[in-house]
Amino acid sequence: MEVVILLNPDDVTRRAADLVQGLLTERPQAVLALPTGRTPLALYRELSARGLDFSQARTFNLDEYVGLGPEHPDSFASYMEQNFFRHVNLPPAQRRVPHGMAADLAAEARAYEEAIRAAGGLDLAILGLGEDGHIAFNEPSSSLGSRTRVMALHSSTRQANLESFKRGPVPTHGLTMGVGTIMEARRVLLLATGPRKATILPRVIEGPISSLVPATALQLHPQAIALVDEAAARRLELKDYYRTAYPA
Repeated sequence: MEVVILLNPDDVTRRAADLVQGLLTERPQAVLALPTGRTPLALYRELSARGLDFSQARTFNLDEYVGLGPEHPDSFASYMEQNFFRHVNLPPAQRRVPHGMAADLAAEARAYEEAIRAAGGLDLAILGLGEDGHIAFNEPSSSLGSRTRVMALHSSTRQANLESFKRGPVPTHGLTMGVGTIMEARRVLLLATGPRKATILPRVIEGPISSLVPATALQLHPQAIALVDEAAARRLELKDYYRTAYPA
């Protein structure tokens, strides 16, 4: 995994936006997997401000809460509409978020996988990092070969998401791309900023590969890059090496 240590979250945002912009320039029809949460908010603002052309792109969100429809203010579909979709020229028909209110969630998961395949696969998966090492809603103990499916959410995940909820309790389950689905993306971009990620980041980048820390699967990806800031990187054993090998 290529590990680029940058000074602060703003630098991480700019570098991540540069990568997305470069991909869209090279391949306007790029297929992107998109995250939600606190970390990507600045990235979405930067991408919107740059006025990039998303008219030919396709996007698939990583996950959605089971039991929340797109009109629910706390759904990830609503998050994406508020923070990204309404600010760029990405046609509605070319963006997809898992349907958390689907009558048959297993069928929705299969259809999601098929839609990704029909789009030609993911060119780039952009990921945030949970404090327990989860990516998307793939919680600790997730199979590293897992596909899109329903996942019970860990109490720590629900607690971390509580501050963003406006109405009611955080749902207990999510519909998520699997680790195996993410690993099939041609490139993966992991974003980690702030001191709250400093404990888990060494386990993800330098620790043994384990389903207990699902993000460790990214060590096996041939085109994975981690953009991290100094606060998140402070406990990395090889941080001096990363600065030499992958200069900012």
